[in-house]
Amino acid sequence: MTTRAIEVENLGKLYRLGADGSQHRIADMFMPWRRLPDPNEFWALKNISFNIEEGESVGIIGRNGAGKSTLLKILSRITAPTTGRVQVRGRVGTLLEVGTGFHPELSGRDNIFLSGTILGLRYAEVKKHLDEIIDFSGVEKFIDTPVKRYSSGMQVKLAFAVALYLEPEILIVDEVLAVGDLAFQRKSLNRLNEVTGRDGRTVLFVSHSLESVKKSCQRVIVLEDGELKFDGNSEEGVDFYRDSVPFEPGSIRESNLKDRRNRTTGDVHFVKVEAFDQNGNMTWRFKSGENVRFEVSYEVVAPVKDLYLLFRILTGSSDLEGSESAIVANIWIPVTDSPLRAGARGTIEVNLPDIKLRPGDFPLYIVASSKDELINYDVIDANVNLPTLSIKSDQRVRADRLGFVSLDYNFAVK
Repeated sequence: MTTRAIEVENLGKLYRLGADGSQHRIADMFMPWRRLPDPNEFWALKNISFNIEEGESVGIIGRNGAGKSTLLKILSRITAPTTGRVQVRGRVGTLLEVGTGFHPELSGRDNIFLSGTILGLRYAEVKKHLDEIIDFSGVEKFIDTPVKRYSSGMQVKLAFAVALYLEPEILIVDEVLAVGDLAFQRKSLNRLNEVTGRDGRTVLFVSHSLESVKKSCQRVIVLEDGELKFDGNSEEGVDFYRDSVPFEPGSIRESNLKDRRNRTTGDVHFVKVEAFDQNGNMTWRFKSGENVRFEVSYEVVAPVKDLYLLFRILTGSSDLEGSESAIVANIWIPVTDSPLRAGARGTIEVNLPDIKLRPGDFPLYIVASSKDELINYDVIDANVNLPTLSIKSDQRVRADRLGFVSLDYNFAVK
């Protein structure tokens, strides 16, 4: 018989915006029947109810401001709810922000023992896991240095290692893992899968990486404007969230422009990237087998001798173990071999009929360059706020949903 690790019933959290809400708080305390109207009231959470069983791994997703972090802070007992009831059974390890629970003047080693004490562990219990924690974190060279001298990534690595190896029954992880490097993110996600699958610990995981959520969580809760909109299977939950997010405009004119200029000449400037379905509707979400059309708009800032476009579709970085994003498709487009004057504008159309991609999120990598590829004029990559190409499939057979592409094939059984 499973036991509920977390019970949440009609949970609500009220904040008052502005500098001074003291008169309202005093009135609420002593005269609740004459509560003063307050235009600055903001309900971060409204009537949230759900239960989580021991050993479940649950992803919590939603747009910024949806109430995810507020919910985790209540479950971590950092803040109290305004309405409703929360019951948490077991020790809770929390990673909500860089350096959570660390004393900046203490060394990394001392903070490991401090964290263990906070979790109610004896010195000997912490010492038993000390070498594993230091090894996993990768900060052994600095373990006796005060953590105030650690980078944010080093603090995250040590805090995550502490949370994993000091064995709280419930582990709560916010977007904090995004601070660490890619190799550490992969190692951490793999470790999360181990502790839920093998050790039976309960994990609540907040991330904007939907592929990571699908990979690491059996179940997904979707929050929107402080309300629970979905609670169920992780794959269905991610699809629900994608369908509920308003379409993002294709303008990238100013997106991370300084970084783009540091890596290219800036002679050509990408201004817009849009995606369309076979009916001409703008969208970044498609089904496998549909026709996809991209339009890449540019303007010439300084004269160039020629213009070529590299249009690349990549795998999401969380899809491949131990490696960087792989190239799914590479398209080399000769825009013009003639010189272009400053002020020239144009749009490049890329058509992908009957797209064979299988379900997943596929980032784009686009470069405007010279024909010989020796000069890059502008670049669009992960640093630019561009939606990923999102593919869904109607296939219900798991074997037909794995991998990156669907190939036409035939076979014979003899």
